[in-house]
Amino acid sequence: MITEDLIQYGILTFTWLEFLWELNLAFRQHKIYCYMTSTPHELQEIIDKPTYDKARLYGLDKSRFSMIKEFYSIVITTGLILLDGLVFFWVQAGALTHFLGFEESEILKSAAFLLLINTFNTITSLPFSIYHHFVLEEKHGFNKQTAGFYAKDKLKGYLISQLISMPLICAVVYIVKVGGDYFFLYLWLFAMATTFFLLTIYPDYIAPLFDKYTPLPDGELKTRIEQLAASIHFPLYKLYVVEGSKRSVHSNAYFFGFFKNKRIVLFDTLLKDYSSPNNTESEEVEDKKGCDNEEVLAVLGHELGHWKLNHVVKNIIIMQVNLLLLFLSFGYLFKHKVLYRAFGFYDEEPVIIGLLIVLVYIFSPYNAVLSFAMTFLSRRFEFQADAFAKSLGKAGYLRSALIKLNRDNLGFPVYDWLYSMWHHSHPPLLERLKALDKTD
Repeated sequence: MITEDLIQYGILTFTWLEFLWELNLAFRQHKIYCYMTSTPHELQEIIDKPTYDKARLYGLDKSRFSMIKEFYSIVITTGLILLDGLVFFWVQAGALTHFLGFEESEILKSAAFLLLINTFNTITSLPFSIYHHFVLEEKHGFNKQTAGFYAKDKLKGYLISQLISMPLICAVVYIVKVGGDYFFLYLWLFAMATTFFLLTIYPDYIAPLFDKYTPLPDGELKTRIEQLAASIHFPLYKLYVVEGSKRSVHSNAYFFGFFKNKRIVLFDTLLKDYSSPNNTESEEVEDKKGCDNEEVLAVLGHELGHWKLNHVVKNIIIMQVNLLLLFLSFGYLFKHKVLYRAFGFYDEEPVIIGLLIVLVYIFSPYNAVLSFAMTFLSRRFEFQADAFAKSLGKAGYLRSALIKLNRDNLGFPVYDWLYSMWHHSHPPLLERLKALDKTD
């Protein structure tokens, strides 16, 4: 017979086993950072010694920080389970709704519970977030945020997150309560509709609250991008530059949008020849990083490959099938009282608690396996997108762009094979270069 003690023991055991597995992988990579002090022969024509040393030290600092952060996280998780933390937040949620003058309602209490949990997570993660930006990233020359910008950004993110998540959890609880035997199907349809709705409104109404998006100025680069998009029938709607340099000097490019409303977004840090209207004279004379126009087009050739090969559609389908499976399993498991007792709930069986227990804790082994499978699939997609850019005749420029981006982001080019296989959704630099150099 499965008891609440057995369930709690099983959850804690897997949680710590997963932590120890991740710690083992982190130590394997940490040793490479420590001992690979000389540039490997195959990298000597790709990365100079000063950049290699900087990347190694950056990797060491990130590795130490990550291990401490993960240990802190496992301690918090263990404490919440052993000390009936979910019960504590549920009781406080009831007190909050009563203090605000609302009638007793599981739906409103669930919204208050989510607010308290999100606030707790924000507060407990804040020291690590501050250290990451203002110590680790600052030390290695990446952070560009001021304290005021960071505080305003965090506050906006917190408020918008609550404004979105609280009504959604109210709707979820309501659907479970009134949906009958097929509530999992209605819940899946609601989740799918919500996902597409948020993806639709995000670029126009949410993203601009955090970053400034400006149309790419007319010129050679814009003309060349439009020609590239037209050559593969990509329905380009708008071209934007986002001022990522206000946060960091890390660079990126991506596209988004449904149907014939595709937008391409380029980080200003990616564009070597781009000057923001807000740049000061001192910034103008700084030795700029980034890629030249041909290399930017090669990077976009890679991103457009994801579209042409339907990688985004495939990921969405996988996500939706997985979501249906999770909700179906939740529909089968959430009425088992023993699950609630394992977390200290003897008199109530709140829907939101059932969701947390089943989807986060009971399914944690499944989530770990799925994460690894998606990482493997993502690496395959990245190689395919590189091959697509190569088919456009941009292999040489993509090669030089990858090297530049790796250098500008201080990416360490040497990885333990097991660490890389488990963590890297994008193949390491050397693997991508070797694939590009292969004769078709």
